[in-house]
Amino acid sequence: MRWGRLGDRMRRAALFFAVSAVVLLGLALGAVTWWLLRLGLGVQAERPNQVQLTAIALAVLAGIGGAVAVTVAYRRQRDLERGRFAELIGGAVRQLGDEDPAVRIAGVYAVAVIADEGATPRRRQQCVDVLCGYLRLPYEPGDGSNHLVSRSESIAESGSRVERVFHIRRDDREVRRTIVRVIAEHLRRAPQDSWSRRYSDVSWSQCDFDFTGAVFDDADFQGVEFGGRWTLFVGARFVGDLRTDFQRARFSGRHVSFHGAVFGEAPAVFDRAEFRGAHAGFDEAIFKSPQTSFDDAVFAGVRTGFTGVRFVGAETSFRAARFGAELTSFEGATVDGERVSFGHAVFGGARVAFSGAHFCAASIEFDEARFGGQGLRRSKSTREVDFARAQFHGAVTFARTVIGGRVADFSACDFFGDVSFAGARFVAGQIRFQNPTAWVGVRFDWDDVLTRKPVAVQPNPWPPALESAPEA
Repeated sequence: MRWGRLGDRMRRAALFFAVSAVVLLGLALGAVTWWLLRLGLGVQAERPNQVQLTAIALAVLAGIGGAVAVTVAYRRQRDLERGRFAELIGGAVRQLGDEDPAVRIAGVYAVAVIADEGATPRRRQQCVDVLCGYLRLPYEPGDGSNHLVSRSESIAESGSRVERVFHIRRDDREVRRTIVRVIAEHLRRAPQDSWSRRYSDVSWSQCDFDFTGAVFDDADFQGVEFGGRWTLFVGARFVGDLRTDFQRARFSGRHVSFHGAVFGEAPAVFDRAEFRGAHAGFDEAIFKSPQTSFDDAVFAGVRTGFTGVRFVGAETSFRAARFGAELTSFEGATVDGERVSFGHAVFGGARVAFSGAHFCAASIEFDEARFGGQGLRRSKSTREVDFARAQFHGAVTFARTVIGGRVADFSACDFFGDVSFAGARFVAGQIRFQNPTAWVGVRFDWDDVLTRKPVAVQPNPWPPALESAPEA
């Protein structure tokens, strides 16, 4: 009761201030209008008689009354709309919580309709938050595809066997796929050909999306645009039998994060994706996909992060990708598998960092890639290309690769395998190969004729001496 009275008082106070503001604004506009008429047209004020004063007073009172009536009607209409929205979204949420999967699917479409008809971006964002919140609920793909409502497990606990019963949301996979499909349709740009995916006339691209910890089953985000301030796939899991598809997706919001995301057994495709926001990161993500592809992808902004990422699938490709962020970081990354390609990739921006990375795949190519020079922002030249302390194991080629920038640092690297810089062009102001921890199977164009070695390549004399082992 106490809180109810306080709420009523607050609403009455807000109404009083709103009416007062309208009245004062009307008086101010009247005064300004009179001043402009007097200044521009030379209108002179005359002393009014009693009848004129009465008419003026009645006109002012009528104006104030009209302003009050309009303000009250507007606030009443707004309160009615709020109540109606709360009623509609509450009913849709109750549908999403139903045990019957058909009712939950109907709830998904009900939330989408409310979002499409929402009069304000805030209400649309609230609807999007409801759908994202459902995807963040605990979910196991194996349980979500069956018709069971519970399962039991017998586990050992404190020396005895304990049976635990886990309740399952029946056929939840279809509900989640419906949510992802509805979201993608509202993010998808108009198709450029007849084979494109479905899209909606109402766009949700300016909304924030928080998919932290969500599980996506054969996610199809082809051709979508995430333009909200925050797009979060932190700790998300991508599973399924077909593929995870972000082909031609555009990330134009300020913060995009796949930090700690896990891409499972299905191929992960980011071909021609665009990361245009200030910060885009796949830090600590794990790609187990048999095929991971970022071909022709574009990375711009302040930072592109693949720090600590692990590529452990059979094939990983960044062919013709363009890295133009001020900082591009693959620091501490693990690049494993059978075949990895950075062929024809362009690394611009102020700093490119592969320091401490582990290149362990059977075949890794940087053929015809370009490091340094001008980035996507032409005013930013590359200060440093940093491969310090990286490990190159297996077959690695830099054929016809251009290594530029002010400084290219390969110091303290571990070269062991078949690492070929034959055909590479060293155009950086300074290139460092000092103190390698291993120097086995490394090849350069000047191996037979040392006088052909560029002056900028250090150390001198050549080849580099191994880093001395620490004393026991």
